[in-house]
Amino acid sequence: MADLKLDRQTAQLEISRTPFLAGLPSTAIAKVTARISTRVHPPDQVILLENDWGNSVFFVLRGWVKIRTYNLDGKEITLNVLGNGEMFGEMAPLDRVPRSTDVITLTEAAIASLPATDFMELVESEPQAALRLARLLAQRLRQLNRRLRLREADSGARVADILLFFAESQGIKTQRGIEIPSLPHRELSSMSGLARETVTRVMGKLEKKGVVQRFDDRDTLCIPDIQILEELVI
Repeated sequence: MADLKLDRQTAQLEISRTPFLAGLPSTAIAKVTARISTRVHPPDQVILLENDWGNSVFFVLRGWVKIRTYNLDGKEITLNVLGNGEMFGEMAPLDRVPRSTDVITLTEAAIASLPATDFMELVESEPQAALRLARLLAQRLRQLNRRLRLREADSGARVADILLFFAESQGIKTQRGIEIPSLPHRELSSMSGLARETVTRVMGKLEKKGVVQRFDDRDTLCIPDIQILEELVI
């Protein structure tokens, strides 16, 4: 993977363009970006641990991280996967309790951190920031509820729902369709609650039918017609 190290000016510019901050008053953005620190983490490195206190809020500038927890049997469950521009760690500062999940890098990742006190000051002083935070939390709850409802659905619907999730959060519209990241099947397995072999079989069928396409860039999948994928979930 290319070197992800960012100079401070570049990091400040990128964080100002994240969905949470973009378009806020310039004075508010300048105050936030002046307080950030950026670090590049290798793959499979734990950034946050469950029960840590929420001293910072984080933004993914480059790369991928996953939000994980464990069930009663000790099996790892991937709750979410976040990529460029997405935020995590915002819950603990809000309700002032320890963190409820782990966050670990899937790839090498450039992560910007903002002190929780500065984050809360932004949310309390800028109505637009508070509204965006509320919408973000509502979106994540809606996505989680949808996945829980689909736990009894067939394997095709469950895999299709995960692909739609990435199309919503990280999809890029191109002439070929909507392009999404091609994550390891083990992560799709953990998010969908299916065996890895089942995910591999379903993905093979979807590619054979042209519902998803894989081109020369093995890190990217393309969804030519999002409606066809949505119909698999209904």
